Amino acid sequence: MKQEFRLDDHIRRPQPLAPPPDGYFDRLPMQVMQRVQPGPARRSAGAWDWLTTLPMPLRTALASLVLLIGFTVTFFVSQPPTSSTSPDASLAAVPRAQVEQYLLSNDDRLSLTDLAEFTSLNAGDVADGYLSASPDEVQAALDAQPLDESNYL
Repeated sequence: MKQEFRLDDHIRRPQPLAPPPDGYFDRLPMQVMQRVQPGPARRSAGAWDWLTTLPMPLRTALASLVLLIGFTVTFFVSQPPTSSTSPDASLAAVPRAQVEQYLLSNDDRLSLTDLAEFTSLNAGDVADGYLSASPDEVQAALDAQPLDESNYL
């Protein structure tokens, strides 16, 4: 069971060293109210006053959105201009003599991989451009080849 609490059993604290000034407790509520009351509303002339009325999370989201739009615009503005001409039209504008001189000048510039890509893209056009044989001559050349069926099994 709990002991009964009696105020007379406890020693009182000593009195403060000096009593409060006269009228202190009468003036205290007014002093507190003066400190708590907002100051005169400052009026700033500007178009950005509406930002101060927004809550902080909304202002943060708005700032993030402005930065994102700024980076996106900067990215698209800094891109080099694209040419509207097709690669075929650009290649057709190069003189044939210059293309031949480029291809014959150095063997390292043209690899077998480049030729394989070229022939896979235009398989039908390559033979027509470089083969100057009639269909009868082609058939005769194919018939002259030895046919060993064991190689094809």
